[in-house]
Amino acid sequence: MRILVTGSSGHLGEALMRVLAGGPHEAVGIDIKPGPFTQIVGSVADPDVVAGTTQSVDAVLHTATLHKPHVGTHRRQAFVDANITGTLTLLEEAVRCGVSAFVFTSTTSAFGGALTPEPGQPAAWIDESVRGTPKNIYGVTKTAAEDLCELFHRRHGLPCLILRTSRFFPEEDDNRKRRTLYADANAKANEFLFRRVDLADAAEAHLCALDRAAEIGFGRYIVSATTAFTRADLPALRRDPGAVVGRLFPNFEEIYGRLGYRMFDEIDRVYDNAKARRELGWRPEYDFARVLDQLSRGEPIGSPLARAVGSKGYHDTVFADGPYPVE
Repeated sequence: MRILVTGSSGHLGEALMRVLAGGPHEAVGIDIKPGPFTQIVGSVADPDVVAGTTQSVDAVLHTATLHKPHVGTHRRQAFVDANITGTLTLLEEAVRCGVSAFVFTSTTSAFGGALTPEPGQPAAWIDESVRGTPKNIYGVTKTAAEDLCELFHRRHGLPCLILRTSRFFPEEDDNRKRRTLYADANAKANEFLFRRVDLADAAEAHLCALDRAAEIGFGRYIVSATTAFTRADLPALRRDPGAVVGRLFPNFEEIYGRLGYRMFDEIDRVYDNAKARRELGWRPEYDFARVLDQLSRGEPIGSPLARAVGSKGYHDTVFADGPYPVE
């Protein structure tokens, strides 16, 4: 199988190119930025570029996007061009060339306002049944691109699966208060409880989706680390998440205490990946228990693949206050 990977110079795109390089499939990478795993430098919104890359392609893994970190630095039209026009251009060429599977990388930001309950309310349990209200141009354009995928499945029978990924980037948190209160590794370890996925697991989810796309046809899936929480924990997570974590992981306090780590003061949402595990056959390896084990051994958290891809940043400019400006 010949697979087109868009965004091959980015975190997830490079991870996919690295994984595919060790398997039976041929991968071709396209990105607007050059990179060691990018064969074609060009925009997915350019019909001529896309037409030249999809002629002999059997499947598309579409990870290319403008991200949330670009909201404060790019015009809204740039998001429309990259996230909507780029996806439309790829879908049209995929249909024309008879591509057998199209996997679209979306985001849990599509849930928007549903992720933050009112003060005093329990944490939100986020599964695929939750209706989102995007809060910025990033979320709006990603949900529009999702709808285009669904349209092309209905109208043309193109197998399209959408993966709403949670955080997998290694860059610092954009929240100044969180950066001040928590060491970066501490914050990321906490997030594996409810809103983070390891890059290797995210890449594996895309390959599982590729394998199941023809059988499933169309679907949306949350891709995040498997949580140990249940719905019964949601009220307490807003008040005292440390107590909940301590009950579920008896060694948590000792390990965190030794490292000088702290649990967040509150957790406001929990991502549920059960549908992706059930329907895609996805088996993520990295969760909070695995992270605790790594911390107890003095190892860096996460996968070797995530460390190999490393930090890329989102801008050529270095900002004095945080990894990127927040809108």
